[in-house]
Amino acid sequence: MSYYRYHLFFCTNERPDGAACQDHGAKQMRDYAKARVKELGLAGPGGVRVNNAGCMDRCGQGPVIVVYPEATWYSYASQADIDEIIDEHLQNGRVVERLRI
Repeated sequence: MSYYRYHLFFCTNERPDGAACQDHGAKQMRDYAKARVKELGLAGPGGVRVNNAGCMDRCGQGPVIVVYPEATWYSYASQADIDEIIDEHLQNGRVVERLRI
């Protein structure tokens, strides 16, 4: 059994020479997701871990996050999208197809 049920990685990469996830507020969205996961009681061993990641080489589809162990990739545009990923995928095990890349 895995230590965490889900591991959510936010690309928070910054680049001085081009588009990067942080240009879309990725760190703030990661902080929001981390707080929301804790608020819902999902954080910790056996639950959900929210982490930073460096460049995941999907800059043209960003900002991006990936959920493991399924390796489901998402792009998001708003806090509401993050809420939907948390509610549907992390709480109910359903992939959010409209945000999947």
